[in-house]
Amino acid sequence: MSTPVEFKEGASLPTLKKNISQDNINLYAKASGDFNPIHIDADYARKTPLGGTVAHGMLILACVSQMMTNAFGRDWLSGGKLNVRFRAPARPGDVITVSGTIRRMEKGDGFQMIDCDILCRNQNNEPIITGDAKVKVGDK
Repeated sequence: MSTPVEFKEGASLPTLKKNISQDNINLYAKASGDFNPIHIDADYARKTPLGGTVAHGMLILACVSQMMTNAFGRDWLSGGKLNVRFRAPARPGDVITVSGTIRRMEKGDGFQMIDCDILCRNQNNEPIITGDAKVKVGDK
């Protein structure tokens, strides 16, 4: 678990870096049952407009959720919400960095609703996923 986030507007969430490998992609294919050849067949994928295999979008989204869990723990797991756009594929060999910033906080009765901006980018600083997340922190 990373350093806890100081809950204030403008605060950065703890970043998460992940190496994307073909082995990770193949393992995710087995776990999810998604054996689309764009993910697991290098010969097939080379002939597509993508030019090679790409990671499952949900594999990369799981990294976003892991970063949010590192920041907010059980509060994220019990009801966090993501709204994202996939901007570019993640490929074997990429190193992705997931980051976020607390955009807004609203106090409720015994809880805070926290809105965050989310960014997942590759080693070339190209956005892979952008969006926002909401998490209710405190008594439910």
